[in-house]
Amino acid sequence: MVQKAERVASPGTRGGAGGRTGGRAGRPVGNVTRGTTNPNRMRRVDRWLTGPQAWRLRNAADPLVVDLGYGASPATAVELFDRLRAVRPDVRVVGIEIEPERVRLARPLERPGLSFQLGGFELPVPGRPVLVRAFNVLRQYEDADVAAIWRLVQDRLAPGGLFIDGTCDEIGRRVTWVALDADRPLCLGLSLRFGGFELPSEVAERLPKALIHRNVPGERIHSFLQALDKAWVEAAPLASFGNRQRWTAMCRAVRDAGWPVLDGPSRWRLGELTVAWDAVAPGP
Repeated sequence: MVQKAERVASPGTRGGAGGRTGGRAGRPVGNVTRGTTNPNRMRRVDRWLTGPQAWRLRNAADPLVVDLGYGASPATAVELFDRLRAVRPDVRVVGIEIEPERVRLARPLERPGLSFQLGGFELPVPGRPVLVRAFNVLRQYEDADVAAIWRLVQDRLAPGGLFIDGTCDEIGRRVTWVALDADRPLCLGLSLRFGGFELPSEVAERLPKALIHRNVPGERIHSFLQALDKAWVEAAPLASFGNRQRWTAMCRAVRDAGWPVLDGPSRWRLGELTVAWDAVAPGP
């Protein structure tokens, strides 16, 4: 049974030497998730991490990566390790879970560079990770707790590090994520499977916790999704050439309309789009 989310310490509370804060002493910070996962579910965000963000891992003094809350199966943590090794052969990936039985079941898969450990948002690992991926973890928390959870993880990042708070459907066809550095949220990423949607705004049901309840008139994320839908519909004549061309035209149109799109055609052709966080951040 999934526990009700324990409240997390105020975002103004900064951690000590280990960056730990919130929760009771000696206890992992967080709650057991449903644990639902499937192989290859995280392929879209991993493709972004090994593409535009690969420089972070290449430049890291310590190539430490955390897969936070990998779920009932360690498959996606193993996949992350295999994918990141193509970028940095000496990468170290630590899968962290708050449920002891999930850690016990994962440990037979350990190998040099890949390990599994009991823990939570406090990230009980030696050193500071350059990448932290937490997918489908924060959805079970209160909106008011998101900022504190973000701050807790951000305080543990290495210089140049990145925290990915994301959500996806069961087999990874619709994916969204917020990317944060140690100081602030940087962007919102979307990645959809061509042929798996009628309108781009259908991804709204998979928005990260910070945005999922904000998709209402008057909020920036609602305006952005509406702009995507409008550009998608207007690009319908290109559908005869394939959804890749239609998606690319949509991305170009919203960029030309003034939305701060951060990527380009090489990413658009993958069904991906990133936009600066300030353009979609929740209103006051």
